[in-house]
Amino acid sequence: MSGANGESVVLLSGGMDSVAALYETVQRGPVAATLSFHYGSKHNDREIPFAAWHSQKLGVPHLTIPLDFIGRHFASDLLAGGGEVPKGHYEEESMKKTVVPFRNGIMLAVAAGFAESKGASALVIAAHAGDHAIYPDCREDFMRAMGDAMRLGTYAGIELVRPFIHLTKTQIAARGAELGVDFSRTWSCYVGGETHCGECGTCVERREAFQLAGLNDPTEYASTGPLPARPVATAN
Repeated sequence: MSGANGESVVLLSGGMDSVAALYETVQRGPVAATLSFHYGSKHNDREIPFAAWHSQKLGVPHLTIPLDFIGRHFASDLLAGGGEVPKGHYEEESMKKTVVPFRNGIMLAVAAGFAESKGASALVIAAHAGDHAIYPDCREDFMRAMGDAMRLGTYAGIELVRPFIHLTKTQIAARGAELGVDFSRTWSCYVGGETHCGECGTCVERREAFQLAGLNDPTEYASTGPLPARPVATAN
């Protein structure tokens, strides 16, 4: 899971997926650093401290890079200046309101330069199968194209590693449990309040993942009502 020189940089938001990816990467080889981005989302200040906590626990240097221009100039309900975060299932059409345009493309470009500057030869991102329905910059076609660009655009030939690209959130939760991840020290809720709201798309996905994996959910939620049904796929 690492490049030719054995060192990786892990993109680490502080959420379930990226934290599990960090533990997965550490198990397989040395990690030069973890990298978070503060881009003005409603939940950045809730999740990034967890990224720092897990990095410190594992003895990995952690850096947060500000991308405040995103919060100022981009349109998304995920951002502090955007509208209300929609409730419902993660795969509902309404969740497209939380897409930050080309967010992963921007972050991967910055992270590739950072990784090469740190002497690493691989960059790890925790995009997973559940992201595909809503986020175009999480899909494997996009990741493959970005991986080619990073490899061709760096002297180090930076490799883009996506260990969870074919896994569901449930499978990631199960794998994280195997790796000993303390999921109580991760953040998912897009609303960014004092506790997880329990109703936004990422809270629903988080609750569903623990249930389907048969794991104890250590998260405190403001609401624990019935989970909404997964939307029925329709032909375009």
